This record gives sequence, C-alpha cells and structure tokens, in this order.
Amino acid sequence: MVTRNPYPGRVQIGGFDTPPARDLLVILGVLLATYAFRFFESTLLVPLLLQLSPAVWQRGFVWQAVTYPFIGAPVGPIGFLFALFMIYQFGQDVYLGLYRRHFWRLIVWSSFGAALVAIAIQLLLVLLGQEIAQPFAIMQGQWMLLAIFTAAFATAHREATIYLFFILPIPARWLIGLEVLFAFMAFLFSRDFPGFLGICSAVGLSYVYVRSRRLIGGKGGLREMRLRLERWWIQRKLDRERRKRGFRVIPGDRGRNVRKGPWVN
Repeated sequence: MVTRNPYPGRVQIGGFDTPPARDLLVILGVLLATYAFRFFESTLLVPLLLQLSPAVWQRGFVWQAVTYPFIGAPVGPIGFLFALFMIYQFGQDVYLGLYRRHFWRLIVWSSFGAALVAIAIQLLLVLLGQEIAQPFAIMQGQWMLLAIFTAAFATAHREATIYLFFILPIPARWLIGLEVLFAFMAFLFSRDFPGFLGICSAVGLSYVYVRSRRLIGGKGGLREMRLRLERWWIQRKLDRERRKRGFRVIPGDRGRNVRKGPWVN
C-alpha cells in the first residue's frame, strides 16, 4: 500500500498501517487452501478441476477461464509464501484505490482476457501439431494475480520510487517491463508459450483498465479516482437540493488554505 512518506517521490508498499481488505484476505485464504489441497489425494481433484487446462475446450470445462487465478499453483513453499506476501503488498493498495467493485472488475477483466488469449494460442499450436507438456503453467493462480496487481500498482504510481527486492530503488513504472522479463525467463524454462502470452495480456489489460479509470479522475493515485467521482456525485446531489429547496450557499475559500492529502489533487 501507499503510506505517508516523508520522502517526496517515493512510495512505500505494505499496508500494515491500515486494516487489511477483507476481500484480499479471502483471496489469500483460497489460494492457501487450494495449494494445500494438492498434497492430499482426497482433495487433489479440486485444484485440478479449477485450474486452467486444455479441458476448457476438450471437455467443456469453461469455468476454468474464471477460476484459475484463485488456485494455488504448484511451487515450493518458500516461493508460494513469498508470492502471497507480494500479492498482499500490491493488492492492498489496489483495493484501497479502486475499492471493491472496480477491484473485482480489474481481476475478472484481466484474468479472463488473458485466459482467452492463452486458450486461442494453445488451440492454434494444437492445430499446427505442436504439443506443450504443461500449457498455462506459468499463469496459474498466484502468478496471475501477482501480475495483475503489480501492473495496476505500477500504472497508478508511475513516477514513484520503490525498492526492488527491498534494496534496489527503481521507478515504479519499470515494474511492468520487469514483469514481462520475468515471464519470458519462465517461458525459456517451461516452453509454455500460451502461458507467456497470457501473462503479457494480463499486464496489458491491467494497464488499460487502470488508465481508463485514471482518465476519469485525472492525475493521482488509485484512491483519488474514487474520491473524485464521489465528490462529483455529492456535489451534484447538493446542487439539486439547493435548486429544489431554494437554499443560498455561501462560498468559502475554495480550499485555498486547506492542506491537501496525497490522494487529493
């Protein structure tokens, strides 16, 4: 999350100074539960049915195009916990900025669009006679959510400075390019071309969604977009009541002497 920071131009992420978003905690809980299901034969079927797979078109498991971001992908326990930690770091800021409705719209818009791209590429490869052992592996579960939240954060805070791996200061906008680079490195090891294009599509769709919301609210972070819309709506309601009841409004200083916070422009 973006917190109060005495150093101009820098952004601190973490969100531990504010109550965690309930929706984000639910997502983390589902990821952890489905990850644990993979270690027991009696529950292994659950993540297998919900993760993205060729069964989408082979058996008509169309729900997988929506459920796959919420399935804990197989990875070592340290890597999995680190991914959950980063999802919380970026996801908390995204949630506080977009709030619940746009938060979930961002996830569905980006993950579903990425799934369609990956599925189309996999079908094309099958028609060309090129089989992939584990398609969609690098875009499953926590990796997709991390790509979406990181891209959304980087889009909203382009000019901010963050610390990569907690030590290397870089502009936040570089995170988008780094995401694509990491996805490409994963592709080199897995040969999962549909998954690579799926991650790239999710990053691009997240950028487009957040930019479209920012164009409504102008400059500033994610939460400012919502605050500007709420302020506009409240002002319209006040204007209607004033005209309806004949109230006389005494103008103030229009905020000239009011200290503005980091989210209000």
